[in-house]
Amino acid sequence: MPTESPRHAPHESRRAARLAAQQRAQEASIVERKQRRRRRARITWLIVGILLVVLLGVACWVGFRALTVKDGLEKSQALIGELQNGADMKQTVSEISGHAESAATAASDPVWGALEWVPFVGDNLKGVRLAAQSLDVLVNDVGMPVLGADGDGGSLIAKVLEVTKAESDRVVQLAHEIDAVQTSSALIGPVRKGVDQVAEVMSAAAPAVELIPELLGANGPRNYLLVFQNNAESLALGGSAASQTLVHVDNGTITMGDQGNSRVYQNGVPVDVQVDPSAIDLYTSYLLDHVNTSMSRPDFPTAAKIMRAWWQRDISPDEIDAVVSVDPLALSRILVATGPIPLISGDTLTSENAVQLLLSDVYKRWDSYKYPELVDGFFAAAAGAVFQKVSSGQFNLKDMAWAISESASKGSILVWSEDEDVTKAIAGQRVSGVLPTDNDDATTVGVYFHNSNGSKIDYYTQTAVTADAACTADGATFTVKASLSLPITQEQAKALPRYVQSMTFGTRFRDWIFIYGPPGTALKDVAMNGEDIRVIHSDIDDLGRPVAAFEAWFDPGTQLDVSASFTGTGSFGPLTVQTNPMIHSAEPVITDACG
Repeated sequence: MPTESPRHAPHESRRAARLAAQQRAQEASIVERKQRRRRRARITWLIVGILLVVLLGVACWVGFRALTVKDGLEKSQALIGELQNGADMKQTVSEISGHAESAATAASDPVWGALEWVPFVGDNLKGVRLAAQSLDVLVNDVGMPVLGADGDGGSLIAKVLEVTKAESDRVVQLAHEIDAVQTSSALIGPVRKGVDQVAEVMSAAAPAVELIPELLGANGPRNYLLVFQNNAESLALGGSAASQTLVHVDNGTITMGDQGNSRVYQNGVPVDVQVDPSAIDLYTSYLLDHVNTSMSRPDFPTAAKIMRAWWQRDISPDEIDAVVSVDPLALSRILVATGPIPLISGDTLTSENAVQLLLSDVYKRWDSYKYPELVDGFFAAAAGAVFQKVSSGQFNLKDMAWAISESASKGSILVWSEDEDVTKAIAGQRVSGVLPTDNDDATTVGVYFHNSNGSKIDYYTQTAVTADAACTADGATFTVKASLSLPITQEQAKALPRYVQSMTFGTRFRDWIFIYGPPGTALKDVAMNGEDIRVIHSDIDDLGRPVAAFEAWFDPGTQLDVSASFTGTGSFGPLTVQTNPMIHSAEPVITDACG
């Protein structure tokens, strides 16, 4: 058997050594890779563990903060309920203050803010934060400073101006932000309920806080024409425009200027104001040529422009930025806030006697035909005394807020302004004195009693309105009935002051009754129940609505009814009724079978 050559032995030895070294290197590499994988796994699990600990800590921290916010908001909500039920304003708002602040502070935590970027959860956290911050700014940055000045004479209005100037941007910003988050589909039930409630409050508060500085003359002087309506001589917007006062506002300082009454105007000479022909067709030239009847059409922008023109032509060419109407029904509510006000006549004007004193007793005291200057002077003195009390800030803030809100919702306070921001803020509300132009949110019918005999008998008349809606496959029918009665005897009517009786007809009285149907409908038919009633218009559309107009004569102790039906197709919102702010008026009875 051959043997290996000696010269090949070193070569084979070296190759074996190399192979052994490579094998050892591979084994070492495998061991190293395994060790690296184990190290990476340990690091990964360490990181995961740390993250879990951090997330658990964040969850616990945010959970703790959420409980703080929840507790603060719930306690605030409970106290707000007590406030709405008549609890002492200063004490209750003071209690709300601490809860609102704790909730806002907890929800403003940086960790909370970081988690607002997390899908689904984030919108809920953001909604809660905005609700807490909104409540905090309204209570602690607006409410508390203003309440601190409540009852402190003239400083109240000055404080309102100071606070609203400082906080308006923040309030408006929060209102926009909470309005935006309100649209999120991720909000869960309890959060959505809270966000919706606060968003509603902010949508009302933001425009007011934003506008108040401008309205109080922070950016320059402003003039307002204040018109006092007399509900004893009823017209669509309330009553005859009995007297007027120019109010001047400059950086929170409010002063009273000239005053006017029907005797100082050029009645019979129309003012130069463009109105729709339908308005003249329904209300005659008296709409433009007699100052007292400027409130006849149920559209306050029309009345305000007419009233402004009367003032600028016959009293003074003042620049007038807005017209505000107030009636004695509103005044009686305002007197709840101011308390009794002594008059130079020796009378004391109170919330209980204001309507009677201003709309009845004054005519018994003086014969307005013989001594008109005494009656006008009494009204002027009463207006001046009330103005002085209100402009000096001597009133209960909570009661004043109620008085203005209640009166505005019933048409006893009306506002018109050419300022676009003001117009936008009051659009769609009764205080604007504008009937809705569509039926989307509500189907509104209007019923207006118009005293057309120059009497003051509406201190005694009583009115009622019913409205029914019925729907079929062919469309909807709206039937509206207006009732008017005079529940005094003939003897009592004869004993009334001559100025209260009919100017021409003594104890026989005449009303025009206007029924405005919904937009987009047509007048179908009319009906009457009374001895001396006739239809005077049935083919006129005014303010984008069909109108049925009646002339009704009535005597003491009688009642009359008129009704009109309107038909239409399309979509109709819930049925509502708008009517005069009468002295003795029943709440409208509405039957909406259309749902």
